[in-house]
Amino acid sequence: MDKLNIHSIDHIVMQVVDAPETIKFYTEILGMTYNQFQPPAGGSVRQSLHFGAQKINLHDAGSPFWPHARNPAAGSIDLCFITQQPLSDWQQHLTNYGIVIEDGPVRKTGANGPLLSIYIRDPDSNLIEISNYI
Repeated sequence: MDKLNIHSIDHIVMQVVDAPETIKFYTEILGMTYNQFQPPAGGSVRQSLHFGAQKINLHDAGSPFWPHARNPAAGSIDLCFITQQPLSDWQQHLTNYGIVIEDGPVRKTGANGPLLSIYIRDPDSNLIEISNYI
């Protein structure tokens, strides 16, 4: 048998306190798209955010869908998003929306090499890193 390996992440799940506020932040500020979907096994309609080939499923922090992480909690994720636009453009964009930049630009290391990053918080206080490969 060949060695087994993982190819990519299909989606992540984010616990949220106020889904409309989270959706507004990720669509208006970060430019993602919003989608609703019905799971194939039935159940309630679910919500997700999309960017590139990636998906973030949104779960209500007060009643997460089963199965779920052992300790699901809003504000417990640290995400790094790669952008092609210069960070200076992002800094101006974020300032225009009143979003506080907590740190940066600072040099970091990403999955594919060195990064230049800025850090902000989403409505649930998740740490969001916006980065350019350098």
